[in-house]
Amino acid sequence: MASREAVLERLKTIKGPDGADIVSAGTMRALNVDGGTVRFVMEIAPSQAPAYEAVKAEAETALQALDGIEKVAIVLTGHSAPAAPPDLKPQRKADPTGPQQVPGVDRILAIASGKGGVGKSTVSSNLACALAAQGRRVGLLDADVYGPSQPRMLGVSGRPASPDGKTILPMRNHGVTMMSLGLMTNEDQAVVWRGPMLMGALQQMMNQVQWGALDVLLVDLPPGTGDVQMTLSQKFRVDGAIVVSTPQDVALLDARKGIDMFNQLKVPITGMIENMSTHVCSNCGHEEHVFGHGGVAAEAAKLGVPLLAEIPLHLDIRVAADGGAPIVVTQPDSPQAKAFLDVAAALVAKGVA
Repeated sequence: MASREAVLERLKTIKGPDGADIVSAGTMRALNVDGGTVRFVMEIAPSQAPAYEAVKAEAETALQALDGIEKVAIVLTGHSAPAAPPDLKPQRKADPTGPQQVPGVDRILAIASGKGGVGKSTVSSNLACALAAQGRRVGLLDADVYGPSQPRMLGVSGRPASPDGKTILPMRNHGVTMMSLGLMTNEDQAVVWRGPMLMGALQQMMNQVQWGALDVLLVDLPPGTGDVQMTLSQKFRVDGAIVVSTPQDVALLDARKGIDMFNQLKVPITGMIENMSTHVCSNCGHEEHVFGHGGVAAEAAKLGVPLLAEIPLHLDIRVAADGGAPIVVTQPDSPQAKAFLDVAAALVAKGVA
């Protein structure tokens, strides 16, 4: 089986008509390596299609020469007209006093974590799709600007269109309307921004994206207690926050700080989710609490907030997210998907989503 890294290295040897390799140029998008099958999209202008047919054929031949690759599926795609890049410079207009409601959006739920690596973005994408399965009109803003992962998890690629250079048209997949800074940069390009740039970009993605009519907008926040969290809570009416943590003490220490931040910012805590709660061996069925167990439940009880779910540590959840379709979409009847679907149903029943 060829690794994703090996596939990327081989694709870096394929050059487009402009002489740049298709990976560095950002032409190659939505790469998915699943066993012996490789799939990806080459985003090009329609006028370039004839020239890129040869590039596509060269890429197929090069990948099929790799050990373990049995099938290569490449799709050429492009906008009918080049999309003008949206203007993400900080706004200089005077801000209205107090938190504002985003036009057309009934409720905003922040998905937060005290530290990185606890699965906050995986929870966000699955919860968004689970709410869509409940019939809700759902939006998802990937505000984790330094590590945007929602385009990969929701299987979205391409650059959002901007008809006038200011208004941004969001993307949509699996019933979820989505926007991410990751759609405006190359996959391997770092975002090197200071606080004012972050705050300006967040405000414009909230105000200048045509979200349409939404029942709920989920905001996948970066980990920690920084500029993005403060700007969201102070500039916009946030109806609740869900804090994601793993059971171990190190994660809970930071989760407590995240909850304290929202309390200071007067944002109500909708509940906590314990991720990677338990692992069941796929071979023998033995259940093991790799990161401990019950820590988030105890913390939620101590703080007087609901424990919304205990999400298992399961390979299928990770594979589904890497493949661009969350597990609530690919395996809606599985126990792993049920955990997310139950959270969505509870949030709808409480009237918070």
